[in-house]
Amino acid sequence: MHERSSVGELAEQLRRELDRYSPGGKLPSSRALVERFRVSPVTVSRALGQLAAEGLVVTRPGAGAFRARPHTADAPSGDTSWQEVALSADGASDLVPRTVDASGVTVSLTTPPPGVVEFNGGYLHPSLQPERAMAAALARGGRRPGAWGRPPLEGVPELREWFARGIGGAVTAAEVLVAAGGQSALATALRALAQPGAPVLVESPTYPGMLALARAAGLRPVPVPVDPDGVRPDLLADAFRASGARVFVCQPLFQNPTGAVLAPGRRAEVLRIARASGAFVIEDDFVRRLVHADSGPLPRPLAADDPDGVVVHVGSLTKATSPSFRVSALAARGPVLERLRAIQVVDSFFVSRPLQEAALELVGSPAWPRHLRALSTELKARRDAMTGALALYLPELALPHVPAGGYHLWLRLPDGTDESALTAAALRAGVALTPGRPYFSAEPPAAHLRLSFAAVAGTGEIAEGVRRLRVACDEVL
Repeated sequence: MHERSSVGELAEQLRRELDRYSPGGKLPSSRALVERFRVSPVTVSRALGQLAAEGLVVTRPGAGAFRARPHTADAPSGDTSWQEVALSADGASDLVPRTVDASGVTVSLTTPPPGVVEFNGGYLHPSLQPERAMAAALARGGRRPGAWGRPPLEGVPELREWFARGIGGAVTAAEVLVAAGGQSALATALRALAQPGAPVLVESPTYPGMLALARAAGLRPVPVPVDPDGVRPDLLADAFRASGARVFVCQPLFQNPTGAVLAPGRRAEVLRIARASGAFVIEDDFVRRLVHADSGPLPRPLAADDPDGVVVHVGSLTKATSPSFRVSALAARGPVLERLRAIQVVDSFFVSRPLQEAALELVGSPAWPRHLRALSTELKARRDAMTGALALYLPELALPHVPAGGYHLWLRLPDGTDESALTAAALRAGVALTPGRPYFSAEPPAAHLRLSFAAVAGTGEIAEGVRRLRVACDEVL
């Protein structure tokens, strides 16, 4: 059983037994709980910590855990109805909306109920995360000299240098800012480059979290279609002319959701078109470290071949490590770098220095390349397991492109399919899906699904999930 499941089960068992003890009474020792429930000391510690957070027990170092004394009656709840007026007044005229639609983002962040196969996940399953290496790196990083002091506002110099080397070309550490995850970096870039009410060009389909960011900043996403070779340069040029946009957001490598890689012949053309339009390209290089074992050499980031400062590059460690390891980089050349820096400082001051030091410890350890090699092999095996299961059980779902990187497949559904009905039927059958509609900023050309193969326990669960999806399709299609 996974550690997190054990913690929850032990906490529930202890919660049911609390009535055996009087308020202030001492619970059994941690050693006694380990022996009785046959779990690890870590599980006991976490379960007691959960109960302490709920106010049910009190832990005293060296003395043990005690049942908490009852709280006095809570004060009666107030009347918050006045907020309806305060939150909605003059909202129609807001350039930057105060109400944000996060539904397209939360679908891949919400953990499904127990027993449901998680094909909607956006991060690695715990079995794929380098948990031991991260824990060791965090411990070492926390002991580094100055680790708990205030870091440079731009980030720890050695980490900026590491990110710069990873981008390549002429990018230097002085052109890199350390940010708190890719989503935060994208938000900073959009705020820096486009004013509220302005259009911003986006790939179609594209990452819902970026669409949500753009709309939350008061921007107007304008779609530019993507094919198996990435964004189409002819349509990109048309979109710049028609919209007057000064920003284009793209994912040139293993695009989300299509998995497309921008073709070599299009890379320079995209930069040329943006430069001629006086526009920036925000390059979201989010899964470069989630390459599959059969991918072959990867193209360099667009930023590596950009001497003119057209590209604002976003790269992150999060996808290859853990959703909680939120360390990323913003790289830019020219005056825009100072604007990015100022916005980031005002928004968040700086990224936690112990986390930056831990990132340095992690990527500098022998465990890091071992993790990436193992991850590459496992992602290919999972991708192959999912494509094989789909071909066997669901041949009517079109898979136009099998990616050589990333963590998901993009499927086209038969014409006339109701995505919402299929998603609901799948959940009843025990599998969580990501519908395609949130990936389009305008009307979609067809119904789609995105299926993640990284958030599940293994290939056996992938096969079971596809079998359950077959049941849902039989109900809806």
